[in-house]
Amino acid sequence: MGYHISLQYADNKVEQQISQIQNLVNERPAVLVVASIDGSALTPVLDQAASKGIKVIAYDRLIRDTKSVDYYATFDNYRVGQLQGKFIVDALDLKNSEGPFNFEPFSGSPDDNNARYFFEGAWDQLKPYLDSGKLVVPSGKAPKSVDKWQSIGIQAWMAPAAQSEMENRLNSFYRDKKVQAVLAPNDALALGITQALDANGYSAGDGWPIITGQDADQANVRNIVRGKQATTVWKDTRELGDQVAKMVDQIVKGKKVEVNDTKTYNNGRKVVPAYLIAPHVITKDNVKEKLVDSGYYSAADLGL
Repeated sequence: MGYHISLQYADNKVEQQISQIQNLVNERPAVLVVASIDGSALTPVLDQAASKGIKVIAYDRLIRDTKSVDYYATFDNYRVGQLQGKFIVDALDLKNSEGPFNFEPFSGSPDDNNARYFFEGAWDQLKPYLDSGKLVVPSGKAPKSVDKWQSIGIQAWMAPAAQSEMENRLNSFYRDKKVQAVLAPNDALALGITQALDANGYSAGDGWPIITGQDADQANVRNIVRGKQATTVWKDTRELGDQVAKMVDQIVKGKKVEVNDTKTYNNGRKVVPAYLIAPHVITKDNVKEKLVDSGYYSAADLGL
């Protein structure tokens, strides 16, 4: 489109990101696109951007507790959770089976606003079966309500932390039983959970639990092919990049900015107009069609 772009990576360091944004604000760009590390740490620096007339788009993670964010572009995060929860419901045939099935839930990083939407979408699907007793949580780590989702959150979405937590649950509560389903809200956590199961003698096949995921990370898709993860929810990042480029162009040209949600994403100071992109369920049966045929991965990337 002919724009000059300045792209900065903060290496998952909040202070580094704040410093980078400060430097960019001083360059007076027309638009700032920010994929925030900590969704609640950017208020002062974004207020400076707003004071200079710079428009701000939150990229994938909602920026909270500030009026100085103009738009939000992401995937339908509640829908991501719905797809994960529904997959477990269908895979265990909870509508028809008597159960009970041993189930362990995880949620994402407590400082990530998206993590609540993922969990809420999944919990709305699963809670009726927890209430009826078809799903049981031997560890006791089932939040009393969606509002308590952070109680089982894994800080910074770290796979080693998920692995350690799953190993603790297996060692403490599964000496005489097997886990049959795990709600893993993203692929990093799913990878850690899989490693814990490997270390505790689980083998791919009939005794391997249903594990969800999100992001279609390469290692996880390979695990899906091998039978060590049942599903992941794919968010085609190419679609998100294209949509944000379109929104930037609309802002700069003074056109109406395309959004499709003006109610859902309250950041604590305002409802941020959002554009939500549909996610896709990936299983062993559609890996090639969705991920290889679309050019997202090569067959060799996935061991196909």
